[in-house]
Amino acid sequence: MTFTSVAMWPEKTALVQDWLVSMGGAEQVLLEMAELFPEAPVYTALHQPQDLPAAINALDIRTSFLQDFPGARSRHRLFLPLMPLAFESFDLTPFDLVLSSSHACAKGIIPGPRTCHLTYIHTPIRYAWDMLHTYFAQEQPSRLKRAIMHPLLHYLRNWDLLSNTRIDAMACNSRFVMQRIRRYYGREATVIHPPVQVPRAVPVRQAEDFYLLVSRAVPYKRLDLAIEAFSASGRKLVVVGEGPDSAGLKAQAASNISFRGWIDRSQLEALYNSARALIFPGLEDFGIVPVEAQAYGCPVVAFGQGGVLDSVLPDETGVFFQAQTVASLNQAIERLEACDWQANQLHQHALGFAPEHFQRKLKAFVDEHYAAFQSRL
Repeated sequence: MTFTSVAMWPEKTALVQDWLVSMGGAEQVLLEMAELFPEAPVYTALHQPQDLPAAINALDIRTSFLQDFPGARSRHRLFLPLMPLAFESFDLTPFDLVLSSSHACAKGIIPGPRTCHLTYIHTPIRYAWDMLHTYFAQEQPSRLKRAIMHPLLHYLRNWDLLSNTRIDAMACNSRFVMQRIRRYYGREATVIHPPVQVPRAVPVRQAEDFYLLVSRAVPYKRLDLAIEAFSASGRKLVVVGEGPDSAGLKAQAASNISFRGWIDRSQLEALYNSARALIFPGLEDFGIVPVEAQAYGCPVVAFGQGGVLDSVLPDETGVFFQAQTVASLNQAIERLEACDWQANQLHQHALGFAPEHFQRKLKAFVDEHYAAFQSRL
C-alpha cells in the first residue's frame, strides 16, 4: 500500500533499523515503513542476508562499519558498545525525513538541522533499563563480566537519554511501552500497534485436546513456568521454538509436553487452528503471537501485564493470570476451559491489527509531525 505525495510530504526519506540479522516483528515493521516510502534507503548496523526473506534483501540496505568486523553479524549483541558510534557515523543530512525503527540504538542517528527525525520505539533498551537486574539474575554472569557490564550499561543509559534530544516525535507499539518511555525518557509517545499478518477468511476451528506455546527459548519468555505448570497438571502442551534454554526445558518436561522446534508457517497455522488455547507466560512489549492465535479463533491464556493488555480482551478473546506462578497459570486454564469461545469473535478482533491499520496510523503520525517540523523552520 503506497501513498501518493501530499502537501508537506517529504521528498527524500531514509529508514533506520537496529540490525537485520533475522526476521521478526521489528523487521515486519520495517517492511511496512518501506511500503510507505518505497524509494527510501535503509541504514542499519549489520545485514545478514542469508537469514532474511527476499522482501527485506530487496531493499536498498546500507550498513555501518560494523558489517566488516569478524563475527559481528553472527554475534551482533557482543558489539553493542560500538552501536551508538555506528549509528552516529551515518551521514543523513541530505534527507528531509529520517524514520527510525528502534529497540536498541537506531534512534541515536544524528539528523541534519533541516531533517525531521521520527522514531518508532519497540522498547527502551530492556537490559539497560527496567530489566537490567532480571537479565543479570537469569544469566548469572561471572564477577568479571559483571564488573564490565555495569559501567557499560551506565554509559549506554546516558547515551540513550542524550540521543532522545535528536528525535522530533516518538511512536511506540503498546501502552506498556508508552508508559516505559514516559518513565525513563520523560517523553510522550503515540501508540501505533505493530502490523500482524492475519487471515481474511473466518477460521473453521478443529480444536483438539492440547495447548500451544510459541516462543524463543530464552529466560524472560518464562517457558519454564509453562513447563512446570503443565508437568503438574498433566494437560498436553506443544512447544514451538528453539533457543539457549531448549535443552534444559526438555530435561525438565514431563511426557505430556512435546517440542517441535521451529516449524514452517503452514504447520504453525495448523497448530493455531487446532490448539485448545495459546499459552503466553512472559512479559512482552507487545506480543504478535497472541494476535496470530486469535486470528485463527484460538483463545489466549496470558500473564496479565505488558503489551498483551492491548491485544487480548479479557473473557472475550482470552483470560489473564496475575502472578507468574504455577497455581495462577493453572487456575487461569481452568477458567478458560469453563468458557465457550467464539472463533468469529476472536478473528474479528485480530483483524484490527492487520497491516493496513498500521499503515494508516503511521501515515497520519508522519503527516502531523513532519508538517509541525516544517512549520518551525
